[in-house]
Amino acid sequence: MKCVICHGEDISLKQVKEELTSGTDIIHVSVTVPVCRTCGERYYDLRTMRYLEETARKLRDNELELRTVGLVMEAV
Repeated sequence: MKCVICHGEDISLKQVKEELTSGTDIIHVSVTVPVCRTCGERYYDLRTMRYLEETARKLRDNELELRTVGLVMEAV
């Protein structure tokens, strides 16, 4: 497989974190996808996209179990 962006051939599976948002909160969802090691382009198959869509739906419907892993503060 060649990268559609840089035409590089160094593509390998990598665990990445996709971000979903809920209000001012950011939710990281870990998925394993092929990633071009030259330019960073990510490739998502249908199964991964459906998983991300279902996770977003569960988040929207308050059906997703979440745990706090950090806290970001903003000066006022």
